[in-house]
Amino acid sequence: MSKTLSFKTYSAKPAEVDRKWYVVDAEGQVLGRMASEIAKVLRGKHKPQFTPHIDTGDFIVVTNAEKVALTGKKEEQKSYFSHSQYPGGVKIDHVKDLLKKRPERIIENAVWGMLPHNNLGRQLFRKLKVYAGSEHPHASQAPVEMKVN
Repeated sequence: MSKTLSFKTYSAKPAEVDRKWYVVDAEGQVLGRMASEIAKVLRGKHKPQFTPHIDTGDFIVVTNAEKVALTGKKEEQKSYFSHSQYPGGVKIDHVKDLLKKRPERIIENAVWGMLPHNNLGRQLFRKLKVYAGSEHPHASQAPVEMKVN
């Protein structure tokens, strides 16, 4: 008499997800390498109960966005293109200018490019909090420092 083993695929339920808060210091971190680690944690791929269609990720607070490192000549050459869909509605933002005006946008753009571009991705992106300086208003969540690299 042989018994057949039954292995069921586990699918996480949104109510069962245990969310944590992490803080990442971007000072001296390479942008792309840091963004890929952040995207992995936002998505929940670091957890054993990862389910592709459920938000199983954690919250991330990024500080010191103004001190992020860019390799090569990206600081002078990289730019972000957007269009308003109206004639003449081209807008080009250069990284050099964004570092002065809104350094948070550089990290947000890098992480957004590594998340799914659908409703789930937008939900995941809302859990990313980026701040230019070292201060953040999320101390009451007791975020744990996350090492990147």
